[in-house]
Amino acid sequence: MVERKLRMPHFLTGLSARLLVLTIFFVMLAEFLIYAPSIGRFRLVFLEDRITAAHLATLALEATPDNMISEALERKLLDHVGAHGVVLQRPKSKVLMLSGKMPPKIDAVFDLREETFFGLIADAFVTLSQNKNRVLRVRGPPPKDSGVIIEVVLDETPMRLQMYDYSKRIMALSIFISVITAALVYLSLQALMVWPMRRITASMVAFSEEPENPARVIGDSTRSDEVGIAQRELAAMQTGLRNALNQKARLATLGEAVTKINHDLRNILSTARLVSDRMVLSDDPQVKRSTPVLVKAIDRAVKLCTDSLNFTTVEPAVDARLFGLRDLVADVNASAVPAAEGASALVNNVDETLYAYADRDQLFRVLVNLVRNAVEAGADKVVVTAGNASVGGKDVTFIEIIDNGPGLPAVASENLFQPFVGSGHPGGTGLGLAIAREIMEAHGGTIELLATGAAGTTFRLALPAPPMAQGAHPAGPAAAA
Repeated sequence: MVERKLRMPHFLTGLSARLLVLTIFFVMLAEFLIYAPSIGRFRLVFLEDRITAAHLATLALEATPDNMISEALERKLLDHVGAHGVVLQRPKSKVLMLSGKMPPKIDAVFDLREETFFGLIADAFVTLSQNKNRVLRVRGPPPKDSGVIIEVVLDETPMRLQMYDYSKRIMALSIFISVITAALVYLSLQALMVWPMRRITASMVAFSEEPENPARVIGDSTRSDEVGIAQRELAAMQTGLRNALNQKARLATLGEAVTKINHDLRNILSTARLVSDRMVLSDDPQVKRSTPVLVKAIDRAVKLCTDSLNFTTVEPAVDARLFGLRDLVADVNASAVPAAEGASALVNNVDETLYAYADRDQLFRVLVNLVRNAVEAGADKVVVTAGNASVGGKDVTFIEIIDNGPGLPAVASENLFQPFVGSGHPGGTGLGLAIAREIMEAHGGTIELLATGAAGTTFRLALPAPPMAQGAHPAGPAAAA
């Protein structure tokens, strides 16, 4: 046997590496789904803080009698807010305003009262995507006074820079969590799945190299999960296969010995048959009475040797050809029925136009076995019919062998097609049916017992229908018909 070296996948192409990458990807995806609303929320809080700071700055105006402050104080208040201008609006009241000398051009206007969940996310990503400063006008109520509207004019760049810093912190945290999570998942899967699967794979390869060696059988597992079940089932399968192989080897050795013994025994029986034929010519009455019993015993012994040799012989490849079934049954009638005792009759009810696609010699052997079994079991009439049918969506050619014998014994029915067990008559070996099943399976067909009882026994053979469209040509006697 050629030795095979087990090659485990490289780290980058193995199952664990794929699981590691997928874990990192899905954790990062989860972090992004968390990041998107959080960055939108960060932007909203930033703007609300500017609204709150602006509201506090306007309190300095309200503290003066004429709502006027110095230009220096106004500048300091605007710098504290981080805005170019602040407007406070009260219902049914005048407007208070803090403003620099030259109000800039407004690029975008946002009302915090109208913001939605997805709108905040979209506005946040628009801010992050900017490569230049925009001037924003933001409106909203301060947190402590819902009846007031504050309007702030400010630059977007400071907010965008803080959003960048926040994003970097979130990204670093996400990568850290992803790597830690992936590493834990990777180690867990290595311990729970990958390493046990590698042991199972290595055991399978080692067992295939030397299946007879009991040391190559994988050890039992105490795990109750799917991996443990797979390991225990593999151990049971390897043990069963090893026992079967050992039994096959012993049977093969025994078969070779039986073949040699059969060969010598047939030669001995041939000599005994010649002697018994001469004893038939004897004038001694007692010899004449004993000779038929002796001849029958010798014939049974010769048949046993022949069946044993046929069973141990490897069937040749199936040489499937197209031939007429009626002519084949006629040949079976000439070969099987005259060899049997009594005035048995085979009724050939096969239509002349019916063809089969099979190995003619092997199918002949199957029919001879079935007909001889029926005759030897006590049938005095065997009817053979055939036809075409569709079984399970497949076209088949079936052959039925119907006899009027006493039926199969219970032991034979329970052990049908088992060699040396499923015989239907005393002195039989059961090899005929076993050989018939092997031949039918080699053709891709089946043999089954349809009925048995006091009224007789019926066997059915099924073969794939002839491939008429594939250019098959008749062979044998049917070709000339």
